[in-house]
Amino acid sequence: MTVTDEKAWPDAAQWTGKIYSDGWRPSEGGVQPVLEPATGERLAEVGVAAPADVARAGTLAARAQRDWAEAAPQERAQVLLRTAQALRDNAGAVREWIVRESGGVPAKGDYEIAAGLSQLAQAAGLASLPRGEILSPSAPAGTSYAWRVPLGVVGVVNPWNAPLLFAMRALAPALVLGNAVLLKPDPLTPVSGGVVVARLFEEAGLPQGLLHVLPGGPGTGEAVVADPHVAMVVFTGSTEAGRAVARAAGDRLKRVALELGGKNSIVVLDDADIDSAAAAGAMSSFGYQGQACVAAGRHLVHADVVAPYTEALIRQAAALRVGDPREEGVALGPVISEHQAARIERIVDESVAAGARVLAGGRRDGLFYPPTVLDRVERTMPAFTEEIFGPVAPLVAFRSDKEAVEIANDTAYGLTAAVHSRSMPRAAAVAEQLRTGMVHLNDVSAKDAANAPFGGMGASGNGSRIGGTANLEQFTQWRWMTTPGSD
Repeated sequence: MTVTDEKAWPDAAQWTGKIYSDGWRPSEGGVQPVLEPATGERLAEVGVAAPADVARAGTLAARAQRDWAEAAPQERAQVLLRTAQALRDNAGAVREWIVRESGGVPAKGDYEIAAGLSQLAQAAGLASLPRGEILSPSAPAGTSYAWRVPLGVVGVVNPWNAPLLFAMRALAPALVLGNAVLLKPDPLTPVSGGVVVARLFEEAGLPQGLLHVLPGGPGTGEAVVADPHVAMVVFTGSTEAGRAVARAAGDRLKRVALELGGKNSIVVLDDADIDSAAAAGAMSSFGYQGQACVAAGRHLVHADVVAPYTEALIRQAAALRVGDPREEGVALGPVISEHQAARIERIVDESVAAGARVLAGGRRDGLFYPPTVLDRVERTMPAFTEEIFGPVAPLVAFRSDKEAVEIANDTAYGLTAAVHSRSMPRAAAVAEQLRTGMVHLNDVSAKDAANAPFGGMGASGNGSRIGGTANLEQFTQWRWMTTPGSD
């Protein structure tokens, strides 16, 4: 059975060519094909939400949200737990969609499913947390208290690289805290990041009108941000697009949470376990073809160990087979699109023309780009300055811990980093000087956890955090009430 079979989950006859907005319905924006990057095969068709569809969805969401906010928190939590069960029950079909639509290997699909389950469980726990506090009254015998209330309608503009995970990361806490959601999946992954999500919540019994899945391009996203019923926008994507979202949301005085790009460093000190560091470096740069905001875009290696580290990294790259992700033994699938493949190619070629050297990979075959190792990378080259979003590991040598920190901080981004050393105090001392929202010792740069405040500094975000109890701050707002004292 393939994803296009009528009997496959989710039932194609139900959603083909439609959007999810108070049930499955035709859209004003027509339909678009869903293509498999590995083969070019047409997998399905989804509806495209026009501005009129977004406006209708916003009105319905605002209406449904009022009753949802009055529901008992445990009732909302139960919907999330039933959604998790629906995801477990349909994990095989969900994995197949992630693999074929996003070009990830099956292990990537399994990771998204496991992470999505963690997000649902963690968010369900928010329902039992205290959400208010008693304040000192200003009048004798009076009362003063504050509590957190839902924002209303949350707009979520989702990326293509981890469509299921990022949808659940925003939807689960937003819904359990009493909000409704307009979800705009990326047009490259509208099924695994949209249709699948809608069907999971539908099977879990989420009341109609609370979730609207509105596939489309930039115009659809602009309509979501601009809709008067949307009180907050969660955007995950490039820094350039994030700035546009922030401007549009700011003009309308809306809250916005931005998780943007990164130019993340793996820092390898001279006392590191070289094989372990190289394995972490390879996973950080080459995993899912490097198409992650938390991927390692620079390998900063002490000059005394750069030779053995480079040899180990080349061995790691050579062991990774590139091909159709459904084939046995394939470690890297295709990059998501011709546009992305051409961007990776440009950055590598321009860096080589400026003096960098290709030690492994470096030449693509259509959308298939091999794991690539570059040395002699200077700080003026595109491989050093630009977020590559591809399976490329640029190497830069340093002579001291101080220089390593200075090189790592030589970027406008500040998302994540990793530091490798056999001395935890030394690694921590370096890590504490890095201007990043996240840092990991003797590990990969690409980590995520449902209970952690995920987000970056600088051009990697706007200081917002999603995950764990930080979700209370993001998806609710304070209300203060007082009563007078008795005479």
